[in-house]
Amino acid sequence: MDALIPFTTSGSLVDLVDKKVMVILRDGRKLIGVFRSYDQFANFLLDSCVERLHHKLEYADKDIGVLLIRGENVVALGEIDLIAEDLVPLREVGLKEIEEKINAEAKRRERDQIIREKVLSTMGFVNEGREGDAY
Repeated sequence: MDALIPFTTSGSLVDLVDKKVMVILRDGRKLIGVFRSYDQFANFLLDSCVERLHHKLEYADKDIGVLLIRGENVVALGEIDLIAEDLVPLREVGLKEIEEKINAEAKRRERDQIIREKVLSTMGFVNEGREGDAY
């Protein structure tokens, strides 16, 4: 029966049911949970779901619980090797600590972008593509 299911359809998700998976969404979030169910549109349900936050070689998990994910928002979906999962060289830290580091990094990037835009503007480059620039 498996030979009749085209690989590119949501039917290929049947092998992931009741397995631990990692999902990367279009907004960049990384979710880990147990793949429970899916439909013909590749929408699926994650159980025991956590959002994994990374900063360099540190991580923290934010508990979510049960989550319904629209298939159109998924960039990548893959099964987690339970044996190799323990071999990842990341150090777990507290959620508050990792959020502070991520926020500080985002502020630094924003500050650097403003400086970069000012320098490029003085060199004659136009700053396009901002919000409200559409015609």
